[in-house]
Amino acid sequence: MTIPQASMRWDRLYPRAKQRFPHLRSESVPSLAGDRDGFVAYLARTHHLTLREAREEVDDFLFTESLHAELDT
Repeated sequence: MTIPQASMRWDRLYPRAKQRFPHLRSESVPSLAGDRDGFVAYLARTHHLTLREAREEVDDFLFTESLHAELDT
């Protein structure tokens, strides 16, 4: 799943993202599509991860979501 695809489905992704990243706050999270680096930095800061760990978590989350998207079609 590319980042633009993820952003178009953010309303559907957010519950699973919130479950995986419990400190996400919809009103303060940077846009994954518009500012991926900002999203990664936000995730690192709010979930006590290094930038590398946060980047890997985002990549893993997007991969998992691409599998969900395949099942939905």
